Order: sequence, then structure tokens, then C-alpha cells
Amino acid sequence: MNPRELRADVPALGDGVYMNFGAHGPSPRYVVEAAEEFLESHEYRSPVHDDPYEAAFEEYDRTRERVASFVGSDPGEIALTESTTAGLNAVANAMDWDAGDVVVRTDLEHPAGVLPWQRLEREGVEVRVVETSAGRVDLDAFAAAVEDAKLAVFSAVTWTHGTRLSVADLVDAAHDAGAFALVDAVQVPGQLPMDVHEWGADAVAAAGHKWLLGVWGSGFLYVDSDATPDLAPYTVGYRSVESPSADPFEFADGARRFEVGSANPAPHVALREAMDAIDSVGVESIAARIRELAGRLADGVPDERLLSPSTPESGLVTIDVADPADTVERLADDGIVVRSLSDPDAIRASVHAVNTSAEVDRLLSALASEW
Repeated sequence: MNPRELRADVPALGDGVYMNFGAHGPSPRYVVEAAEEFLESHEYRSPVHDDPYEAAFEEYDRTRERVASFVGSDPGEIALTESTTAGLNAVANAMDWDAGDVVVRTDLEHPAGVLPWQRLEREGVEVRVVETSAGRVDLDAFAAAVEDAKLAVFSAVTWTHGTRLSVADLVDAAHDAGAFALVDAVQVPGQLPMDVHEWGADAVAAAGHKWLLGVWGSGFLYVDSDATPDLAPYTVGYRSVESPSADPFEFADGARRFEVGSANPAPHVALREAMDAIDSVGVESIAARIRELAGRLADGVPDERLLSPSTPESGLVTIDVADPADTVERLADDGIVVRSLSDPDAIRASVHAVNTSAEVDRLLSALASEW
């Protein structure tokens, strides 16, 4: 399959110009159908002809294996979550915090990478924020900040500028200081190659409803097998433990300890279908097409208005305009969907391989009045 064929399978892309994949990636028809077919089988057939719990558990296991193969991990290192936010919070809530402990984050983090640590601040945890410039993290400044930290969290691809951070180097800096390395990777799967073992992080949180074109509720959390034994989740259910009837209980071996109870498997069934679709095109091919289209967009924006790299590192392209909210509304009236940001105060177009050159040109034409 090629990007044009994938695009033809996405009903939402049949009308207007959609460039907001960094927030939500509308699904191909067969991805939604996979979720619907599971729900119908689970509700109509399993109660009488099967065991609905066993049917659900089989789907969990299949998805865990599929996600592991997609991100370069072992199945036992994958927990199925609702979202990236859920994964980040799961790690935050599984660590034993004391007043005076230090968390380090950058000023580029999405609220999902900010709010859990703000809550911990109320318990006396110190949160240090590494200031950045143009979407770049200075490695020396980061290393100095994490020198006595317990945890460091950062994004693999920044949602603000579309820059790709040097994940392995930042992980090494955190580990050199003895800190737990947690990565928000939600902007990676589906648009860029991803291998969590090469990154070396202790945990990586992501989701399938953006560039993967999955449905909402399809999050996943990678936790390195060496890091898992030291993590004790506060939220516990029958999927979190080895035996629900044991007293005292033992946490499940591996990342499954972060799963809780009767979560709906349908979004993760759809996630498998979405990953199959992305793989049928090829992540490398998708990344190359995104570079081409994002580069076309960046080339058409005046240098002083382009807040992302002039040679884009991802499909996220951030553009300075006088009134971002007004511009987003004006573009929407013209059938073009982008979004506004608050920091930087700008608009952001998220260009996927399923977009076209004509759509990029249409966006640039609509923005011409801004210059």
C-alpha cells in the first residue's frame, strides 16, 4: 500500500484539508470496523458461546505482542493504557516519593508531561524545568539539572516545534546521574521509526490515536524489564497481579502490573489494525513522504515566521501569525484544519504522508495574507 491508497481508506479526508494529526489522526474505515466487529462479537456471541473475560484477555495479549513488535520491545515490557497521559501518570504513581526528591522536565512538555509533577510538588517534590531554545535541549544544561534527580521526563518529538530530541543522549545523561528516564513518545509512532531498546529509556509512553490513525483509548506504556521490579502501582486490579485471590498479592511480572481491570479491548484491537496499515505502507516510506511535504510547507513560510526547523524533523510545523486563534478559525472556514498553540503563540500544521502537495499549497495560499 502507498500513502495515497491509505488516504483513500480514511473517510474524514474526503472533504477539506486536514493537517492536525499531531492532535488526532482520523482512522481508516477498516480500523473502526475492527473495533466494531470485536464489540459485536464480545457482546453478542462471547457471553453464550465463549467466556467474555477469556476473549478479552486474548485480545490484550495479541495487542501486547503487536505493540512490542512495532516499537522494538518484548511483549512483557508492554502495558496497555488509555492514553499517553495515563502511561506517564502510571509511572509517576508507581514510584516511592519523598519530600525533597527531584523531577526534571523541559519547558517543551505537553501538559501530560507537566501535570503529574505539579501534583507531586504539593507533596514536597522539587520540579526543575530545563529551559530550551527553538525546540532544542542543551545536553550540558540537562545533565547539570539531573545531577541529583530521581526522575527525568522529556519528549522524543516536541509538540511545540516538531524537533526531534536526542533521546539516547538524554537517557544516558539521566542514567549517569542515577535518575529514572521517562519518555513521552506520542508524536513518534506512525510517522517515524521507533525502537525503545535503542533509546535505552526506563519507560516510554505513547498512544495510537495520532500518527498511527488508531482510535481514542489505544495507549501503551513500555517499561524496561530491569526497571519494572522497583515500580509499585497505586492503582491495582486483577490484571495487575499474579493471583487476584492471593493475600498478600504479588504484582504481575513485567509491565502488565500497570494494567488494572475490565478495560475495553476494542481500541487496542483497532490499534493492531492501524499498525498493520502503517506497516503495509512502511514507516520509512511514511517518514520520507512527511519530510517532503513538511519541507514544502516550511519552504513556503517566510524565515522570520517559521518557528520549526527550516529542514523539518517531523510533520509538525509551527508558524508565527498575528492572531493564532483567529487564523485557525479563518482557515477552518476555508476547509483547512490546523491548530493553535499557546507557547509559542502560533499555529501548528501537522502534515502526514496521507496529505498531498496540493493541500500544502492550499494552506500556503491561505496563509499568504499573514505575511
